Amino acid sequence: MMKRNIDTNIVEIIGKVNSELEFSHEMYGEGFYNFFIEIPRLSNSVDILPVTISERLIVDMDLSTGTYIQIFGQLRSYNRYIENSSKLVLTVFARDITLLQDKEEIRELLKSPNEIFLDGYICKPPIYRTTPLGREISDLLVAVNRAYNKSDYIPCIAWGRNARFCEKLLVGDHVRLWGRIQSREYQKKHNNGEIETKVAYEVSISKLEYIENDNNRLSLCEEEA
Repeated sequence: MMKRNIDTNIVEIIGKVNSELEFSHEMYGEGFYNFFIEIPRLSNSVDILPVTISERLIVDMDLSTGTYIQIFGQLRSYNRYIENSSKLVLTVFARDITLLQDKEEIRELLKSPNEIFLDGYICKPPIYRTTPLGREISDLLVAVNRAYNKSDYIPCIAWGRNARFCEKLLVGDHVRLWGRIQSREYQKKHNNGEIETKVAYEVSISKLEYIENDNNRLSLCEEEA
């Protein structure tokens, strides 16, 4: 059962450490740390993603800024309550980490540095829209079951033909999707006129599969994850 839940949420990322480790929390006597990893895109820009890792995986490991690493894990979500409002926070939860030192190996791995697979359920009505340049986009929220009756709620974005298909999906529909995790800056304007630059994380979908005749739909999708 544990393995099946892990197999519904698979992440592999390769990049370089972008920040110092910062203590996050302790659970059952085990400490966890946060840091950021910088992952190149084919467009020559980068995604800078948050990572959470157990102290047990990094004993005697040098994770100084600029070090290249390979991480296997899951994309997880949790709620952070700020000023009486709930915010969905995403992080790559590392289950395994490897230091990369061979330049040829790094060059080869960076050909596909950012991959994710999710098997889950549509949790909100998809939002279909077009950009000013006419590009079609659909925003999805996918609920992925985790062990111990927990779920992760993952924002996803589909493009073009996938976006048109996703527009027709219903809450509770079962989907499998493949893509990459991306970071995206956006600006939020406050009531006092101040503009704040923030970062959102989401899965950019490259391939999507709709699971038909599924009698095991998610029984409850929260309005706000």
